[in-house]
Amino acid sequence: MNAPSLSMPSSPSSIPRRGLLLGATGWAAVLAVLLIVTVIVPVLNLALPAGHPLHLSDFWVGLIAKIMCYAICALAIDLIWGFAGILSLGHGLFFALGGYGMGMYLMRQIGREGSYQSDLPDFMVFLDWQSLPWHWAGSDSFLRAVLVILLVPGLLAFVFGYFAFRSRIKGVYFSIITQAMTYAAMLLFFRNETGFGGNNGFTDFKRILGFGITLPETRMVLFAITGVVLVGFFLMARWLMGTRFGRVLQAIRDAESRVMFCGYDPLAYKLAIWTISAVMCAVAGALYVPQVGIINPSEMTPAASIEMAIWAAVGGRGTLIGPIVGAFFVNGAKSWFTQAFPEFWLYFLGLLFIAVTLFLPQGIVGLARRINPLARLRGSREREAGVDPATTEEARA
Repeated sequence: MNAPSLSMPSSPSSIPRRGLLLGATGWAAVLAVLLIVTVIVPVLNLALPAGHPLHLSDFWVGLIAKIMCYAICALAIDLIWGFAGILSLGHGLFFALGGYGMGMYLMRQIGREGSYQSDLPDFMVFLDWQSLPWHWAGSDSFLRAVLVILLVPGLLAFVFGYFAFRSRIKGVYFSIITQAMTYAAMLLFFRNETGFGGNNGFTDFKRILGFGITLPETRMVLFAITGVVLVGFFLMARWLMGTRFGRVLQAIRDAESRVMFCGYDPLAYKLAIWTISAVMCAVAGALYVPQVGIINPSEMTPAASIEMAIWAAVGGRGTLIGPIVGAFFVNGAKSWFTQAFPEFWLYFLGLLFIAVTLFLPQGIVGLARRINPLARLRGSREREAGVDPATTEEARA
């Protein structure tokens, strides 16, 4: 009797190929989004008068810009939770650190236009500080602010992740530790002696790069930059998850011990995606602060980090586009509920999360795929070919 042979593809052509970054439909959608955020929205807000039926008010521009910042955070959570199986309940810390990095620069740009007409920020004059603390050195430089936004959260994430992943901490224990770290940072930033404004934080910004921060043109430029950054991060995530790096991450998520048996070091992969995710949240925080006009320790509360995970879960983790959809859906509902039924918002949010967990484990995007018969047919063919439908759905034309 002949020995049984291994089940191998009969030819190279039978091996499933990794799809393109985006198909024709996907690139058309990307170009449409870029056109909306860089051309259409500015025209509707700046060119059309307030009484025009197509005029887009400053309120809606600010709300959409804020949600786009949240969408970047949701995408960052999806990279570590949906593709690496790492659930963080502390990413609000990285978001806030990016915001504080930008806020320090914006506070220095106030100059002598503050209430006390001093070179020091108003809160330092109020607390009788005589000079800037050491960590404010060079904070009047925009380049320095960019470096702080990228390096401080990235370095903190790298150091924390190295010791956590090296110690094989995972699952609920890792989530609790991330939340404890963020809570400890929040208590630190609440203290006046740290030089971060205490519970009031930073506010009353005047200028950014010499331009008035409240000018409609400045706010529209910030809006467009936020939209472009969101699209850029999405494309980066699509490319990254389509490489061998992304496939190893998904293997670590599904069977880390088998990945180690195959000779891969999960520490390097998990640490890399963890640090990338943290920097993405920091960039979102830096874009958030000049558009909202304030940053304080409330951005580090446990609820803020938990909401980021809810956005990813509601939209559909492991899909990249799902968390973006979830961020817009949840925060749009929050904006409406807190005005119409403010006392019921938290109940609705809890009910939404429970319903998604029990009945829609793949979120809104998963529901759309189940409803679409063509998506179901493609998904069944991919499963027969050994390809994960969740990693290829958005790339098709």
